[in-house]
Amino acid sequence: MTYAMPPLDSQIADLLTLIAKGRPLESYDPPSARALYRALAVEGRGGEPLMAVKSVEDIQIPGPAGDIGARVYRPATEGELPTIVMFHGGGWVVGDLDSHENQARSLANLCDAVVVSVDYRLAPEHRFPAAYDDALAAARWAGDNAATLGGDGRIAVAGDSAGGNLSAAVAQVFNAEGRELAGQMLIYPATDMTGGYPSYAENGHGYFLELPTMKWFSDNYVGSDVDRADPRLSPIKGDLKGVAPAVVVTAEFDPLRDEGVAYAKALESAGVQTTYHHCDGLIHGFFDMGHHSQAAQRAVEETCALFRTVLHG
Repeated sequence: MTYAMPPLDSQIADLLTLIAKGRPLESYDPPSARALYRALAVEGRGGEPLMAVKSVEDIQIPGPAGDIGARVYRPATEGELPTIVMFHGGGWVVGDLDSHENQARSLANLCDAVVVSVDYRLAPEHRFPAAYDDALAAARWAGDNAATLGGDGRIAVAGDSAGGNLSAAVAQVFNAEGRELAGQMLIYPATDMTGGYPSYAENGHGYFLELPTMKWFSDNYVGSDVDRADPRLSPIKGDLKGVAPAVVVTAEFDPLRDEGVAYAKALESAGVQTTYHHCDGLIHGFFDMGHHSQAAQRAVEETCALFRTVLHG
């Protein structure tokens, strides 16, 4: 029997046609690539209003190289809530608080949680382990202040792509340190920088995130003199036993699909409570494409509902 891959969502296909008219990120220098990515993410919303939340507050978190910018989103839900520390995607090179505004607001409202979105340092100005160090410092700070942030004292981590990588790495450190973590939400995460998975070849061209862009990201962040099997870069190489309950999300037409699948299986093998959610017909980055695709918006809502269950039962 031949397996028939589900078709690409038609609205996503239309979006890819528009994206293909532009130059790839790797053809720009990093500052210009950041400006382009931010424009696509912010202006690409087409003027639609952002999802409403009760309040938004910009704060500073003490970090290893100075203060780390962050933005706190509080939903309209009354009472004491858990806190989600969120790390944005963008290959450790692009992305910021504004580019992932929709994601933060969706997590706050759909997961009934306070969200702390972290503006960690970017490469190549700040190479590995700068982003990791900032993510860990921000998560530790949020853990120490969770009772005042959300009220119920619990903390979780979440992120997409590079942010999923940072979330997974932070979850392992929290476990090793004996710090409590209520959950980890890994949205099409980068979990293994050592290897070529079949989905690299299947989805490495034509689906938004392409192999040359992935190489550009990793070369800017890691360089050539770092062991890419380091668990801080490749969480799948770390000790998974005892880490926080996880929701792992993958997209059908994503080069990172198979390493997300591998990480979910590794978590399950280590005895971790794991919910794996695969999204047919979608691509890398779908979590911020709900204004373009009804299927993407449904996937966002389904994903957040799964993590809400982890946090609230």
